[in-house]
Amino acid sequence: MAMPEAQLVSRNQVTEDLMVIKLECVDTSFTFKPGQYCTLGIEGIERAYSIASSPHEKHLEIFVELVRDGELTPKIWELGIGDRVSIRPRAKGIFTLKPDYRHHVMVATVTGVSPYVSMIRNHLNSNDGLERTFYVLLGASYHDELVYDEELQNLANQYPDVVQFVPTISRPGDSRNNSWSGLTGRVNNIVKDQLVTRELPQNETFIYACGHPGMIESVREEVVDDGWNFIEERFWKE
Repeated sequence: MAMPEAQLVSRNQVTEDLMVIKLECVDTSFTFKPGQYCTLGIEGIERAYSIASSPHEKHLEIFVELVRDGELTPKIWELGIGDRVSIRPRAKGIFTLKPDYRHHVMVATVTGVSPYVSMIRNHLNSNDGLERTFYVLLGASYHDELVYDEELQNLANQYPDVVQFVPTISRPGDSRNNSWSGLTGRVNNIVKDQLVTRELPQNETFIYACGHPGMIESVREEVVDDGWNFIEERFWKE
């Protein structure tokens, strides 16, 4: 039986090696929970990608980083509008929102922000009446890699009791970051300060870490031994 397919309907290349694509499932309905991932393929080569869109949106939105010596992402970079990829019929993953908690501290590097965007969009669309606050701590080497920064900052301005956005860059001395005036340093190094500054209660707070394995390991070491609730999703480049 042939694998279901999805058609490329939009591509936005933000930097040389970062792109946001939108896909429309062609011959199957695709359901997922915010935070889960889909498995895409070209010519039999498959990889898993976290979904940035919310389940209520028409298209699947995927934030992709080019791995130049990888097997799949160079093929994704060559796709044109209307081209198709295979998509496994079921979403997977347990990196989903923990609904019993009031505060959600979401730590990410670059493409690791994708599941958080899905969760926040879904929460704002659900109108379930539950009070939640999302603290998105997003780190990158360069400011133009903070791809969802405008959306997250707009949401923070519009819904300050729901979304708090804290971006940081780790290479402030690089000329590519000359226009940057925000926080500097690796995102894992600001987590504990944020927890203390915001006076978040442990029993009402869940910490998520998604992205680079080194960042995740650092955050885990910082928070788990202190008793914080924690879950991780590692992105391996291949």
